[in-house]
Amino acid sequence: MVKISMIGFGNVAQHLALAFENSDSIELVQIFSRKPQINSQPFSHKIVHDFSDLQSADLYVISISDSAVADVASKFPFEDKLVVHTAGSLSIDVLDSRNRKGVFYPLQTFSKDKEIDFSKVPICVEAQNAKDLQLLKRVAEAISANVYEIDSQQRKSLHVSAVFVSNFANHMYAIGSDICEQHDIPFDILKPLIQETASKIETLSPQKAQTGPAIRRDQNTIDAHLELLSDANQKDIYKLLTQSIQHERKEL
Repeated sequence: MVKISMIGFGNVAQHLALAFENSDSIELVQIFSRKPQINSQPFSHKIVHDFSDLQSADLYVISISDSAVADVASKFPFEDKLVVHTAGSLSIDVLDSRNRKGVFYPLQTFSKDKEIDFSKVPICVEAQNAKDLQLLKRVAEAISANVYEIDSQQRKSLHVSAVFVSNFANHMYAIGSDICEQHDIPFDILKPLIQETASKIETLSPQKAQTGPAIRRDQNTIDAHLELLSDANQKDIYKLLTQSIQHERKEL
């Protein structure tokens, strides 16, 4: 059994803790949280609030806000332990050199109270030596079928890509939802389209899956859409994305 302690108990940490807890080859030893956790079942008996209460473990997983990782890592009361963070945008180098460094990055969007099937979540691992890397791969493979060795520079690029395909895409859903609401149309009517668009890239490249007035250079439809949009920000986004789609097609 690999003994793991979690540092932090936010969205990502809670999902990870549950995945670790449900694995037959992992023992979730403790969870460190600075704040009292009201809804902490089934982990209440494992939560500690002081670093001095941390027990020995094979792996310490820091899963907190990016800006706090370096400070928290510098305060650990032990040395020569394997300590990793879960941040997509941070280098392995932000961790304190008193301990062995690594990264355990689950590439997924996590929302409170939304269950995640971790077996499908890609996990990106990085470590400073081969032995620690093998341990991280072993832990990742215990909860996921998709494990990748990704270094810090690659992970930065991956994180930017993830922002485009997840955060920005979701913002497009929000704009679509606002437009539907303004015109008394149920947003549910768009969900089959969203699902089909996402499923296309299982068999097609995103470039080949692109459809719509921008790729067709249907200026009459584009102009009609811009006339309908009353929000200046929505107009700007529509124009920018139209130009980007047309520019990319020109480059192909």
